Amino acid sequence: CVAASVGVPEGAALDSPDANARSEALTHTEKVLAYGADLGAAVAYVVPETDGSRQALDRYARSLASAADRASDLDLKLCIEHFPSRSLPTASATLDFLREIGHPNLYLLFDIGHAQMSVEDPADTIVKAGSRLGYVHLDDNDGRNDQHLSLMDGVLTKAVLRRTFTALADVGYDGAVSLELNPELPDPLKALKQSRDIVGRIGGIA
Repeated sequence: CVAASVGVPEGAALDSPDANARSEALTHTEKVLAYGADLGAAVAYVVPETDGSRQALDRYARSLASAADRASDLDLKLCIEHFPSRSLPTASATLDFLREIGHPNLYLLFDIGHAQMSVEDPADTIVKAGSRLGYVHLDDNDGRNDQHLSLMDGVLTKAVLRRTFTALADVGYDGAVSLELNPELPDPLKALKQSRDIVGRIGGIA
């Protein structure tokens, strides 16, 4: 998976009212998509912009449709990650936005840590996403801050994680499940191994 919205030039945005700024952001996004495809990625994702107005979301939708077309040409799924404090702060709002656009190559990137911050049930969200689920981030936090802690070091419980994996199986999700941890944790390698062991035990992933 490649993060297609990383490194966008300053002043450029996919929802900008300035057509040149939108074009610059789209060009950057498409370059990242091509780079990801060359590396063998199967999925790319974008983080929402910050303007939640209807006009900005309409511009964002048009830009994403163009990017999704290019991603399709490259055999990449393009996802939107729901992101607290941005224009699509919840998974529910992101799914509604995806349905509005109606593009066959736009999906949800579900982040369990973000769901904790927006107080959304992970299993319920996954079921609602269904075939629109394109990628999964696993991490933990205190329910307020996007800390990217090791699993079970925050408010995440084994019961919630177990229901999450059950929901993934129920909707037939066959994509990747990614551990997205903070590299500045006291011992990031230990945190990664600990989280991977938890996923292996609860999710049945070797």
